[in-house]
Amino acid sequence: MTARPPFRADHVGSLLRPREIQEARVRLATGALNASELADIEDRAIERAIAKQQSVGLHSITDGEFRRATWLGDFLQALDGVTVVESVIHAKGEPPNSPGKVIKIPKVVGKIGFSRHPMLAHFEFLQQHSSQTPKMTIPAPAMIVSALRDWRDVIGPEAYTDVEEFYRDLTVTYKDAVQAFYNAGCRYLQFDDVNLAYLCDPSTREKLRSRGDDPDAMLQTWVRVVNEAIANRPADMVISTHVCRGNFRSTWLVDGDYEPIADVLFNQFDYDAYFLEYDTDRAGSFDPLRFFPRGKKTLVLGLVTTKSGTLEDKDALKSRVDAAARFVDHERLCLSPQCGFASTQEGNLLTEDEQWAKLEWTAATAHEIWPDA
Repeated sequence: MTARPPFRADHVGSLLRPREIQEARVRLATGALNASELADIEDRAIERAIAKQQSVGLHSITDGEFRRATWLGDFLQALDGVTVVESVIHAKGEPPNSPGKVIKIPKVVGKIGFSRHPMLAHFEFLQQHSSQTPKMTIPAPAMIVSALRDWRDVIGPEAYTDVEEFYRDLTVTYKDAVQAFYNAGCRYLQFDDVNLAYLCDPSTREKLRSRGDDPDAMLQTWVRVVNEAIANRPADMVISTHVCRGNFRSTWLVDGDYEPIADVLFNQFDYDAYFLEYDTDRAGSFDPLRFFPRGKKTLVLGLVTTKSGTLEDKDALKSRVDAAARFVDHERLCLSPQCGFASTQEGNLLTEDEQWAKLEWTAATAHEIWPDA
């Protein structure tokens, strides 16, 4: 709704996987379908999702991450020097005695790099079929050494014995990724970052200290890697970040407001825009927004939850935008859901119709808040 992203009504990226994709992946696993046939099914589903996003009033268009099993692993495992291993996560909000979710997490087994990445083709398909602004979402650099895992277990000694050498190579990897996506036509790139939310959680910060890590020193390393990786981006490329507290089957991983990281997040990271989760009390008050700088940066308020299909009260959304505007100029605010609808292929606990209603509601509300957009 503005000429340059993020837009007054925006969204994080992932969408519920349609039934035909879910069924096709099962058939692929049993050998009843081949990879080419799966890609054809994904292509048609993505074309429909693009048309639907445009029809509900969005100007930021993604492929819904339909080709991925998770928002994280598919991108990272396609980097040079990275493989995946299985791990189990336990989310907050799960039923008692839940066995958890088995996920594939990255393991660095060689020198890390970016070459021949399949998601460049994914973006090109999106761009070819969208009449609005195509947006690419990838995990932030530090997600390869997620704060919930000990980086010593992630970075294999056969690949790196010096963690600083690893971070230097990681920086170059992401610098190459930014340039490659730009060359492919991407002008709107998003770094998804759960690590930053982990550092908002007092219990997680204590776990880091107990294993011998300084959470604030880790944060400074992540700042350095991101800033060096995006420093040479062209002027017509917008790079945003999305800060999330976890999003699996409508559960979450961590709690805590933005206070411990707000100053660094807003004033040291060189992002153009920030998508912040604000749909529940887990994210705390708007007080940390007092650190948001004056200037060209944009703040996208994630006030619409993706964890249920219930539509938010429109007046309540407007009131919360007004409350945030006490700290950040009204004209530098936007509205979005707090996260994607399917960070993993299982998706959150709502229907596709409810998902599209949420996105249309977000666009309609934003139009009322910023009628000249």
